[in-house]
Amino acid sequence: MPFPLHTWRSPLLLLDRYIIRHILIALLALTGGATALIWLTQSLRFISMIVQHGLSLLAFFHLTSLMLPSFINIILPITTFLVVLWLYQRLANDRELTILQTAGLSSLRLAYPGLLCALFATFISYSLSLWGAPLAYRHFHNYELEIRNKTAAFLLEEGVFTPISNSLTVYIHQRRSDNSFRGILIEDTRTPGSPVTILAEDGTTIPHGDTLELILHNGSRQVINQHTGQLTMLTFALDRLEFGTTHSHVSSPDVAEMPLQELFHPQGPLSPHYRKKLTIEGWTRLTNPLACLAYSMVGLICVLRSRFSRHGNITRPTIAVLLVVGMIILSLILKNLAERNLGLVPLLWGEMLLPTLIGSTLLGIDHYRKYTLSFSHH
Repeated sequence: MPFPLHTWRSPLLLLDRYIIRHILIALLALTGGATALIWLTQSLRFISMIVQHGLSLLAFFHLTSLMLPSFINIILPITTFLVVLWLYQRLANDRELTILQTAGLSSLRLAYPGLLCALFATFISYSLSLWGAPLAYRHFHNYELEIRNKTAAFLLEEGVFTPISNSLTVYIHQRRSDNSFRGILIEDTRTPGSPVTILAEDGTTIPHGDTLELILHNGSRQVINQHTGQLTMLTFALDRLEFGTTHSHVSSPDVAEMPLQELFHPQGPLSPHYRKKLTIEGWTRLTNPLACLAYSMVGLICVLRSRFSRHGNITRPTIAVLLVVGMIILSLILKNLAERNLGLVPLLWGEMLLPTLIGSTLLGIDHYRKYTLSFSHH
């Protein structure tokens, strides 16, 4: 006969703490390890800044650490699901779940600590999705641009046409040890319709705020009128050219760094396709954190509603993994479809909420049956 509620209330609190503690420790370890691995692979592209362009280690770690919130936000739903599935499957293999269910505990009550951890992960994911990740990515983008502007001089190599930006190319004949140059050719197309070619005998670089200023000596500035084809040439003894200023103003903000309000209410003339892209990004930030709860619910249902097997049961965990993989693929498909038709946005919510609702219903039915059976025995 199941134990009365008041007799196992205290052990349940101990059980809850036990499960929550192990889930949180495993979640921290798995998420931290996966984040470190992704950070290592993604930060390799910035190694050249250290080796070739003299970027300090402190600046390197500062720059790459700003990518961590985005990485955590991406992998947190998956790691939460894996940790919840692993712990409850281990309890099932050790027959602890069977003992607790025999004592009268329903699947809903057993799932309670796992759901609490999933809700905690959902809260963390919402914090990163709506605030942390966009803010960090904005700082990352600005800091990367600042570093590239300040190290533009290191990008200039002898005998190489170096594109500083899409509209500015620099060629130098000789580079001296003091970061001064001899024999400089610059192709500047930043002004539409008026391409400029600059020749100078020598020059040097001077940091100027967040940009880099190139001081040119003894040269000429040649401008071709595209309408008449006439060449205009102006000689100079001293001229100045800033790297990065025009590039930083022309570049539009990345979608990943825009706040939620700008995604739903963008300013300025934008194409309908780009507006749809911004809108879908906004809805994605609101729906994706729910994956922590949805994926965990799939794992809990597959483990708690399975029968005990002496030889271990890997069928249910395998089904849970396949279901989550299918949900991830479906989420990507729905996002692409919603970018074409905003009327499909409710499917993004349904794909995240439906597993949670179905799982809650199944757990509720099991809890009602346990409660009815216990009451009838009394």
